[in-house]
Amino acid sequence: MTLTRRDVENIAHLARLRISEAELPAYANNLSRILGFVEQLAAADTAGVVPMAHPLEGEVQRLRADVVTETDRHERYQQNAPAVEAGLYLVPKVIE
Repeated sequence: MTLTRRDVENIAHLARLRISEAELPAYANNLSRILGFVEQLAAADTAGVVPMAHPLEGEVQRLRADVVTETDRHERYQQNAPAVEAGLYLVPKVIE
């Protein structure tokens, strides 16, 4: 699928992207190549492929031990804060 300059301008508008006139041909080319690759993937015969719920199905994934590795530094971090009360950071009101 080949995208036109107008297609790329519409996509850029919808995505709120500012693309210069000089960049438009490169974007059109790259997006067209991506869509072409998607079309190529869609053409692959997947009739005999069973969908997988997990890429490691049938295998056991090694997990690390759930161990605390860092100490609580809450008080140390709050020493740097301009205002703290009852263990909470106080911030200026910005919304009325």
